[in-house]
Amino acid sequence: PLIQIAGSSEEYGLVRKEDIPIKETTSLNPVSPYAVSKVTQDLLAYQYYKSYGLKIIRTRAFNHSGPRRAEVFATSNFAYQIARIEAGVQEPTLCVGNLSTIRDFTDVRDTVKAYWLALDKGEAGDVYNICSGKGYSIKETLEILKGYSKKDFSIRKDQARLRPSDVPILIGDNTKFVKQTGWRPEIPFEKTLKDTLDYWRSQVKKSTTKATTCAA
Repeated sequence: PLIQIAGSSEEYGLVRKEDIPIKETTSLNPVSPYAVSKVTQDLLAYQYYKSYGLKIIRTRAFNHSGPRRAEVFATSNFAYQIARIEAGVQEPTLCVGNLSTIRDFTDVRDTVKAYWLALDKGEAGDVYNICSGKGYSIKETLEILKGYSKKDFSIRKDQARLRPSDVPILIGDNTKFVKQTGWRPEIPFEKTLKDTLDYWRSQVKKSTTKATTCAA
């Protein structure tokens, strides 16, 4: 069987400015338990390829977003809160964490196509970045979503949403993967965010969740 191991850009962790955009050869410096788990998975996959000849292709996907993305992720959570504010089940205050970090976003639908192509055209034992090559600050993503909102709202920092350690910037280089597979992201980021907001609008209409407020 062909095996695709879905890694993460979080494996790269803290990177130097001169290493941006990040290539597959960039050192792995994970700074969270999640990132450490992904590095472990990544290296074990390579070991099984080398030791047992398993046909494993490793991918390191940078941030991806889109409809049906869980609300624990920043862009999806912003859209979820906006939909709730529009529906009147959340006070007109949007709770946020760190807005200064910069991330490389790809639509989840493009990412799934990339996973398929990795298996179809990737080299066993190799590793590929899946990314757009363009960075947005989390604040920029919020501003785009705010432009789609039907109601105005204020923004409040929620201490519970701040990570004990956060990576300032993750922007990838997809050159290797594009050359190997011909893949390119097709869905504009603005459409990704608009579709995400529309998805949460439809979900909130079905929900009976009571009004909530941000933590101090």
